[in-house]
Amino acid sequence: MSAAFPTVRAAALALLNDPEAKLNWRNGSFLGQCCCADRPLSMKQRDWLALLLERNGHPPLAGDAK
Repeated sequence: MSAAFPTVRAAALALLNDPEAKLNWRNGSFLGQCCCADRPLSMKQRDWLALLLERNGHPPLAGDAK
């Protein structure tokens, strides 16, 4: 298994750049906002990102990722 993503931005970009990822418009919009976020994600947002990573076969977000 690959190493966990060190940042939210890295995780979001990996999903956006994955041609195999199954994303809808809402997911894409959320991931784009994650790339440019000027504040930490809420727990609900972190959970959503973790779910998208898991569903698309990507490694998880590191516990201390910002």
